[in-house]
Order: sequence, then C-alpha cells, then structure tokens
Amino acid sequence: MTNLECFYCKGSMVRGKTSYALNRQGYHLLIDEVPAWICQQCGEAYFEGEEVDAIQDLIKTLDSKIVKANLAKPT
Repeated sequence: MTNLECFYCKGSMVRGKTSYALNRQGYHLLIDEVPAWICQQCGEAYFEGEEVDAIQDLIKTLDSKIVKANLAKPT
C-alpha cells in the first residue's frame, strides 16, 4: 500500500508502529510496537490484515483461557 489518505482527516499516511489497547471481560491488553499506517496529521492508525489477524487470534486465545479459568463470564 502506498499514498494512503486518512479516512478521518484526509491527511497523509506513513508506515510506522503504534500501540494497540483493549479493555475486555475483566482484562486489559496492551501490545506495543504494532506495525501500522499512521496519519501524519491526526495520528489515526490503520492495521493491515496480517496484524489484524494476529491481534484477533491473540484475543480469542485470551478469551478462551479466561473463560476456562472462570475469571470472567463469556460474552
């Protein structure tokens, strides 16, 4: 991907790294240094499919482990 335009402010996007944070089912997840496209104007981050898939797999695994350990109710 090249010459991307931010959906929100129409600023220019550059490849970089950012954090991904999630608060869910009684746990907090923070992943640093996730590759993303980041808007130079407003800072909005967009993840590509590979990163999205990895994050979703991690969340599914955590959700499963939390439910098995009876640490939270399933959603």
